[in-house]
Formats: sequence, C-alpha cells, structure tokens
Amino acid sequence: MAGWRCALAVVTMAAAGVGCSSGALDPRGPVARDQLGLFTIAFWIAVGVIVVVLGLLVAALVQRHRDAPSPFRGERFVVVGGLVVPTLILLGLMGVTFAFLAAQRTEGQLRVEVDGYRYWWEVRYPDHDAVTANEIHIPVGVDVEFTLRGPDVIHSFWVPQLGGKADLVPGRETTLVLHASEAGEYRGRCAEYCGLQHANMRVLVIAQEPADFERWVEEQAASAVVSDGAAEAAFERNACAACHTIRGTSANGVLGPDLTHFASRRTIGAVTLPNEPSNVAAWIANPQVFKPGAEMPPIVTFTEEEHQRLVDYLTALR
Repeated sequence: MAGWRCALAVVTMAAAGVGCSSGALDPRGPVARDQLGLFTIAFWIAVGVIVVVLGLLVAALVQRHRDAPSPFRGERFVVVGGLVVPTLILLGLMGVTFAFLAAQRTEGQLRVEVDGYRYWWEVRYPDHDAVTANEIHIPVGVDVEFTLRGPDVIHSFWVPQLGGKADLVPGRETTLVLHASEAGEYRGRCAEYCGLQHANMRVLVIAQEPADFERWVEEQAASAVVSDGAAEAAFERNACAACHTIRGTSANGVLGPDLTHFASRRTIGAVTLPNEPSNVAAWIANPQVFKPGAEMPPIVTFTEEEHQRLVDYLTALR
C-alpha cells in the first residue's frame, strides 16, 4: 500500500515540491486521511476509465481489419458510452464529495489566527495572548480551528499531512480545521503563487502532547527577558524596532515578525535556514542573499561590535 502511494506522490506532488514522506499521501490526521480516501476513489475510477477507453481503442483498431460488423457502432453505444456512463460516474463522485464535505469539522477546540504576508506567516493564539511566526504548535488529538487572512496578496495555507489547502484572500477570513493524530513535525507551505519568494514561504507545524503544548504557549505569551541592555538599545536605535516587536521593550514594529521569543524557533526566514548564530548573523547583514525579494533590506548601520551583540541578544530571546 505504501509503495503505490509513494509512486503516486512522485507524480502528483513533485510540482509542489512535497516529498512522499511529508506529503498528502502520508496522512497523520483524520482530515488528511479522509481526503486521501476521496482521492483514492477518484484515482481508481480514473484508472478504470482510462483502461476501458484504451481497450475500446484497441478493439476498434482490430475490428477495422475485419469484415464483421463492430458491436461498438451505432447510436445506442454512443449514448450509453458517451453520455449515460460518464454522467453516472460524475454523479457518483459528486455524491461522495458532498458526503465528505458534510462530514468535515467546522469548529475547533483551539483557535489559531494566521496572517500570510510576503513571505512569512504571523501566528496568534487569541485565547492565550501569544504571538509567534512561521512555526505553529498544536496539541495532539485536538481539533484546531485556523482563521486565515491575507493582508497583502492571495496566499494559500497547506500542511499536506494534516489536511487540504485554504486560501488567504485580502479582505476576507477563511476557516480551516486541522487535527494531528500523533506528535511530530509537519511541513507546510504557501500553495498559491504570491511573488518572487513564494517557494520559500514555508511553515512548520509542531504537534505536541497537550501538556507540552500548554507549557510552550504560556512561555510564548510572556514578555521577553532582556539580559543585555546595550544590545537592546542597539536594536531600538536602528531600523530593527521600526519593523519588529519585542514584547517587554519599546520595540513595537508591525511590518516584520514578532521576535519576542526568537531563539525558541527552529528556523529563520520562514523555514529557510536553521536558527543558528552564524545564520542569524548572515541574515541580519543581508537577508537578500538568502531570500531575494524579501521585504527586509540589508542592515548597514551596525558597527561590527553592535552586529555581534545583536546576534547574541536575539539568540538568547527564549
């Protein structure tokens, strides 16, 4: 069973850049499993139709060289094969699809708000007053209700192993309910072309045991613990504070990700690079090297000492 799924993954998901081990053909939640079931039904019906059509084509080619009349000629065959059978197949698929849609969850036990920007994700937990970016933590075994918004252009939120896509449309809110059956990391992405760095607009969903999630979200709701006043002053004095927020300080910019607990995140640049001091230093100096077209410009106002202190400061914000 897993073999044919991986074979299909090569064809159906290569264009999206999603591998078999992290794609929709390897579901880790009830929503994704239901969608795979619907896909499987449609796939095998399509295979059956192709086999029948090719069989009829071969039969027609063989019959062409015989004198006997072909059973595949005549008005009745055209009506039945070209109208009745396709209509029944499509009606059947429509009925299965409607049954699937009617069974979908529309509300969740945990609310998460996601705003898609070029080219990153802002994540809010309104019931916990917590904010993060590009990394979404959810508890295992819980229906999570996502409210999706696209403040700038149309994006599409997609975590293949947990469920289907949902568009983020400027001026509208979209709701999507996902459920993780087991702990793990699930990679997602923007599935609607949104500009130059569309391919690098990724998201990491981390499913945790409920107790671990509660501990994490409480930490994310807290203000930053600042241990280096000079580095904080350098952050606020330069362009950083105009774009980013660090709760507990005077930095309250809204153009870029909230950096309050920056060091607790596993990646930077929307899952572009591992969150390591060397990558942070290079990103601050010139993010355009890694994500050409990203909204963050190169930072040239720091002295070498300020640059290093800022890196140390950010990588200590847990």
